[in-house]
Amino acid sequence: MNFDHAKLRAFSRGLAGKKVLVIGDLMADHYIWGKVSRISPEAPIPVVHVQEETWRLGGAANVAANLKALGAAVTLVGVVGKDPMATRLKAMLEERGINASSIVEDESRPTIQKTRVIAQQQQVVRVDREKHAWLDAKVREALIARALEAAKGVDAILFSDYAKGVLTQPVVSRLIDFGKGQGSVLSVDPKPANIGLFKGSSIITPNQGEAQAASGITLDSDSHVEEAGRKLLKELECKAVLITRGEHGMNLFEAGGPSTHIPTRAREVFDVTGAGDTVIATLTLALAAGASYAEAAYLANAAAGIVVGEIGVAAVTPAELEQAL
Repeated sequence: MNFDHAKLRAFSRGLAGKKVLVIGDLMADHYIWGKVSRISPEAPIPVVHVQEETWRLGGAANVAANLKALGAAVTLVGVVGKDPMATRLKAMLEERGINASSIVEDESRPTIQKTRVIAQQQQVVRVDREKHAWLDAKVREALIARALEAAKGVDAILFSDYAKGVLTQPVVSRLIDFGKGQGSVLSVDPKPANIGLFKGSSIITPNQGEAQAASGITLDSDSHVEEAGRKLLKELECKAVLITRGEHGMNLFEAGGPSTHIPTRAREVFDVTGAGDTVIATLTLALAAGASYAEAAYLANAAAGIVVGEIGVAAVTPAELEQAL
């Protein structure tokens, strides 16, 4: 498919000001940066000499950061613990101008934290702090109430699912019905175990592994990717499915329309962390700005090509996106 790049650049300039509700699993990403010069005498593992520690938004919070960087007005809904990490996460959100007033606290679980140790631009190990459990009824109802209030008048509702227990059937179904009623774009970055929850959404964006798990089809050829995309499109009754395939680009499937392959844009890949967050954020805003599904996917692909060229989670600005086009 040929794209009108002047029109795409105009869309990239029109992303600012769109109102988006992001709901999903909130995380804090902790980076420990260092150097390795020797192997430990205690075990065959590298010894990392720590030089710096940084904190960044992760999970649905990173999706919100990507939207904010693109100029959107963002409200974030999710669950954190009653702990110092929740305080740090909220402070980082407020620094970026992201509305965190609808976040629910749950004293029974910790705020999710992922610690990555990086040396010589390579990840050495990742340490996760989290609790795998469904929300109790009281917390879930509080979450639904805040989400429905925050969803009033938004251009888009974005579900950022990491299968940590926040996005359950009662939460998702209420928001999808509400969003449909007011004509909001309903976009989903899913996990295979929960993909059936998002039936009737506008667009769903599994990566290749997620699409394979959700469809039950081994994606070892283009024809099998086509089969899986069409199967998910039919089963989920959504308007479009976008399968992201790393170095193989993206495949878009639209209800009642042809499939579209978009080649990858990255020249050199350093770190894919957060690339899916960039894709769903850019895609959602472009759709809210009036782009077609194919045009929105092309813009999202260009944005992903920027962030994978950087170490750690990153966010794209409208100027960077326009330059990439």
